[in-house]
Amino acid sequence: MDAFEYSILTLFADGGPMMYVLVLCSLVALGVIIAKAYTLWVAHRDTNKILEDVRDLTYEGRIDEAIQRCIETPGPAAAILLLGLRRIREGRVVPGELEKAIDTTGTIELGFLERGLVLLATVANVAPLLGFLGTVVGMIMAFEAIEAAGDVDATLVAGGIKVALLTTATGLLIAIPTNIGYNFFVTRIDKLIVAMEQGTQQILNLVWDLEKEGRLEELSRPAGSVPTGASQVERPSPATPERTEENPDEGGTRGRG
Repeated sequence: MDAFEYSILTLFADGGPMMYVLVLCSLVALGVIIAKAYTLWVAHRDTNKILEDVRDLTYEGRIDEAIQRCIETPGPAAAILLLGLRRIREGRVVPGELEKAIDTTGTIELGFLERGLVLLATVANVAPLLGFLGTVVGMIMAFEAIEAAGDVDATLVAGGIKVALLTTATGLLIAIPTNIGYNFFVTRIDKLIVAMEQGTQQILNLVWDLEKEGRLEELSRPAGSVPTGASQVERPSPATPERTEENPDEGGTRGRG
């Protein structure tokens, strides 16, 4: 074990100053991979279960229990379901408002899921370039040694070539697993996006069913009206238009009074 550690330290020292930059890149990539793996595992862990539980609870009319279930479950699908269920629980929806709110929530959740991916992609692209830069530096060192000696000697060239090979190999060793991790996380996020779409469709289907059953009121917005709470909730009773038609003057007198 001691010999192995000594070998690693020796290779690190022989790689030159570029090895410090490459090690820093590897630490950044490792930290992002660990954090991202945990975040996506938590987000994806109970996704299918929350979709099934909310579907069963809502069609049984247990909206409050479904909301509580969404609160207790982390993840983007649960966040979208929670938003829709809270608006449905009020018994009134405004056309287009629910869809817009769901889109906004989905955008926020997607931004959270994709956080750190740009950093991983940067490390995966930059690490090989840094390795190639080390290669160029090593070759320059080799030619400088030849120029200083005035003669081509294998021992003089070997040091520069060794630096070139070490930095190139290190850059590739960092970039390959980082790129694999990036693609793996993109795949997991794509699955979560599908789950978010399923949650959105589930909420819209529930709204449609509740409207058909008369358990959900769709509020209409007259053209040019200001969407205040009172003007949306309070509607004229069916008897008011009949009194106006029978005695329009009476309605006008009441309005002036």
